[in-house]
Amino acid sequence: MTEVKIWQWGLILASSLVLFLISPLAKNTNQFFKAVHHKKSPNTFMLMGSLVISWIFAKSITNAANLGLDYGIVGGVAYAGYYLSFAIAGVVIYNMRLKGQYTSIHHFLSSKFGKTAVSVFSMLIAIRLFNEVWSNTMVIGSYFGDIGSSAYYGSILVFTILTLAYVLKGGMSSSIFTDVIQMGLFSVLLMVILFAIFGKETSLTVHEVANSGVWSFEMGLNLLFAALLQSFSYPFHDPVLTDRGFLSSPKITLNSFLWASLIGAICIVLFSIIGVYAQSQGMQGQAAVEVGKAFGVLILLVINFIMITSAASTLDSTFSSFSKLLAIDLGLGNSLKFGRWSMVFIAVLGTIPVFLNAEILSATTISGTMVIGLTPIFLFWKEKAPKISFHLSVFSGILFGFLLVFNSFPKSLIYTTGKYADLLWVNVWGIGCCILVYFIPTWIKR
Repeated sequence: MTEVKIWQWGLILASSLVLFLISPLAKNTNQFFKAVHHKKSPNTFMLMGSLVISWIFAKSITNAANLGLDYGIVGGVAYAGYYLSFAIAGVVIYNMRLKGQYTSIHHFLSSKFGKTAVSVFSMLIAIRLFNEVWSNTMVIGSYFGDIGSSAYYGSILVFTILTLAYVLKGGMSSSIFTDVIQMGLFSVLLMVILFAIFGKETSLTVHEVANSGVWSFEMGLNLLFAALLQSFSYPFHDPVLTDRGFLSSPKITLNSFLWASLIGAICIVLFSIIGVYAQSQGMQGQAAVEVGKAFGVLILLVINFIMITSAASTLDSTFSSFSKLLAIDLGLGNSLKFGRWSMVFIAVLGTIPVFLNAEILSATTISGTMVIGLTPIFLFWKEKAPKISFHLSVFSGILFGFLLVFNSFPKSLIYTTGKYADLLWVNVWGIGCCILVYFIPTWIKR
């Protein structure tokens, strides 16, 4: 085993051990599912940090760096467009809590659209959480060995087990508490990388970064506009995000979500500069990996640690949200024992696709299209609508998602060119269709 591999394994083992030791032990269901300690909920800073690091997952910063490599800074800005989701979700949840007196997303759906809608919605978010497990652990594996190698699979299994260990200890309390620490580490490590990139040894300047891309549909704007459109539905099928919308007071929650939107977007753009540097040096392949190798062992290990930190944060949030989904939202067993076994279940199930060579980018772009049917449901949450409206909109969105997956969307309805053109226009037409079918039953009834 090379020296680098030894350090990589050391980082995983040491960080996981530290997080396990400092994680709070949940002694009741309020601590385990709602992160309540001493009758106090998370403050603005804790909630904002948890939101940001939970969404800056290993796959997202890998994608950001690769988009920087492909499209320059425009690629980073395009991917950062997804972080509008925080602002939209924050405003909607704030109003739902104050004006609708709803205590959760499931409470809202159950009250307005009934139990069948809750079942359909729960299935959608379960798929989302399932995707989050394998799509993030695969990134970790890629730093330890080639896909299919024993080092690749071994690192994924060890990382998953170690992360599961500390979140089993405290549930949502562990997730929120460790998120703040992981956010701090991420910020420091990102600054170290940027200092190396803009250091005297390299030729990259801020001016070159700003002019590294072309603001055209072919070179990233397709993805940017698709991300902005999906931001009106994407956050609501992610319980990692929405669960945090009901932990603190409405005012603290709104402030946290708005700050998370801004800071999260900035972090993604900054990380895409790694890809911009790779582009300037003519590198190919995984941008973050190649830049790490070019700068030597220290920076490679720093990038490794960023991936470990971000993946662990997302993974522990995924486990805690899945546990809450089954135990609290679906009412299958409000107990610590049930909550912990639920985490074990999703950890095992979510690891299976690792052995099936799934694609990590598809976990974001395709699932984002599949749920565009949630757009009118949450955007117009105050409007009266019959139960059938929910199903018409949701299943119309799923239909457009399948059209994208199977490349079956009519080419005549795609008005831009380049990569992600189909993604953009499937979302444009799909969202328009979902809004239309959502209101048709109301118009007929009138």
